Parts: sequence; structure tokens; C-alpha cells
Amino acid sequence: MSVLLKTRVTAIGPEVADLAEGGVVILFADGSPPELAEVSVLHLTEQGPSDDAPQKGASITLGPVSATITAVGSTAWSKVREMGHVVISFNGASEAERPGEVCASEVDTGALVAALTPGAVITIAA
Repeated sequence: MSVLLKTRVTAIGPEVADLAEGGVVILFADGSPPELAEVSVLHLTEQGPSDDAPQKGASITLGPVSATITAVGSTAWSKVREMGHVVISFNGASEAERPGEVCASEVDTGALVAALTPGAVITIAA
């Protein structure tokens, strides 16, 4: 497998758990505006992002939680490359509703909330 993005969580906004319980995780690179940091998982990239966007079937792991990418919005990867931002919806959708969204297979949202801690590694690989 080739790693397309490997990043480490640096901080968790106060509203992240509520969103994650609904199957949504918003990533933003360190240094995001405070109003965005409230709903975001802040992170620092360790590897990537790759030039090419992940395709359906690529894997995404957040700490011990693993899922399969099911859809990638038209601008999602360019936003990852430009500002470290993406909305990940663990809804199993075959088409992204929003251009900046990556959809992935459904996961145990309790495990997802528990996995989102400073120091956790998030990896997207193909």
C-alpha cells in the first residue's frame, strides 16, 4: 500500500465529539481560524498529501478505526493539499454530497469518538 496522507492529531475542538457521533469528522491543518477549530480535528501532516486523490476502495484509518473510502468529492483532495482541510463522512455513500467531502464506510461512532485524541495518527492509503 502507498500512503497518500499520514497526519497526526494535534488538538480536538470542543464540538468534534458531537459531529463524530453523527459520523462526520472535519480535519483542518494546525493554525486554522478559531471559529473553525471548534468543530475540527487539528492536525500536522507527516507524509503527503500525494498529488493524486484517493480512489474508491482506498483505506482510511483514524487510530484503531478503519474504513474504506466510498466517494471523493471533486475538490476534496485539492483542499487537503492547499489547507489540510477535508470533511470525512462515515456514511457509506457512493457519491459525495458536497465537493469538499470524502465519504467512507460506516464505522462504530463510539469507537470513532474514542479514537480522536491528540497524538492519534490518521492515514489514507491506496
